[in-house]
Amino acid sequence: MTHFHWFCEQTEGSARAGTLFTAHGTVQTPCFMPVGTVGTVKAMTMDSVRATGAQIILGNTYHLMLRPGAVHIRALGGLHRFMDWTGPILTDSGGFQVMSLGALRKIDQDGVTFRSHIDGSLHRLTPQSSTQIQHDLDATITMCFDECPALPAPIETIAASMRLSMRWAARSREAYIPRQGYAQFGIIQGGTEASLRAESITALTDIGFEGYAIGGLAVGEGQKLMFQTLEVTTPLMPIDKPRYLMGVGTPEDLLGSVLRGVDMFDCVMPTRAGRTARAYTERGTLNLRNARHATDARPISPECDCLACTRHSRAYLHHLFRAREILGAMLLTWHNLAYYQRLMRQIRNAILTQELSSLAQKLHTQWQSEDWTEDEMPQPIFSALP
Repeated sequence: MTHFHWFCEQTEGSARAGTLFTAHGTVQTPCFMPVGTVGTVKAMTMDSVRATGAQIILGNTYHLMLRPGAVHIRALGGLHRFMDWTGPILTDSGGFQVMSLGALRKIDQDGVTFRSHIDGSLHRLTPQSSTQIQHDLDATITMCFDECPALPAPIETIAASMRLSMRWAARSREAYIPRQGYAQFGIIQGGTEASLRAESITALTDIGFEGYAIGGLAVGEGQKLMFQTLEVTTPLMPIDKPRYLMGVGTPEDLLGSVLRGVDMFDCVMPTRAGRTARAYTERGTLNLRNARHATDARPISPECDCLACTRHSRAYLHHLFRAREILGAMLLTWHNLAYYQRLMRQIRNAILTQELSSLAQKLHTQWQSEDWTEDEMPQPIFSALP
């Protein structure tokens, strides 16, 4: 059985290229994890997720404990078998989702009592129960239970929340059952306060985890402040352990965070955008509902080899969304996830060849460019059908 560890292959500045070794296979980093909140990446089969190049996906404790239930999933062979994903799975602890419930939840020193958003039934999550649920799901990477306040917030609120999360992290670690090739990550909190982030890192490294996540960002503070926070956070994190920035983000966010030392990401943006007719490309974001695409026989991107781009035109995708056909969301989600995976491979290869700085300049220029012109990507010429 493989020992869980992360191996650094190359660095460029603060950016790192490495390989994560787990019980369910290896993951090349930097990496992006598609979000499979309730045991499915929305609008995708697992074969199509694999076809994008994804090596690891994310599931969620809160949603899966409510429906269909962790014990039910365990009885059916665990989350890997349940959803037909043999690779590594990271499960969020449910803390963020519970904190988002607002009036439906009540927090105390031991955990959180909340009402289900599905049927109003009463439930409770603690560091111990969250860890047990993730064990029942057979998560490759378990996240410790934490509290995540929305920003901006008073520093006293952020400090109290962070220290509560650190106490919960210790209890999560005590409840964790070590297994060869599996891991548990601690979650660094502290808002955008450098001193609180440093205090959180010290507390978590004293406990000791197989990896460390940066939580509490991309919750309203803006990209500039997020990057500033990363710049004072990642240099204090262990250099031999994977670093995971939770819930981030746009292609610009991913690149900027890799440049600041982050290895792993997840976000609903590419799948959510796919369901709302927005396509991520090398030239920025396209809205396929826009009327200008109605007669455009070109693919979304000439640089993409996904099913949407190799088999279908912008005009067809525009038609699918106008007709409210499910296939539109499926094809565009596939495209967006393929773009995110291709972007991460570009970034990783650039680190390995010491060309990340020049790639970053090129990507920023491309993202700010206009759509491809007819000269750059001419309309295909179709022969008449028999």
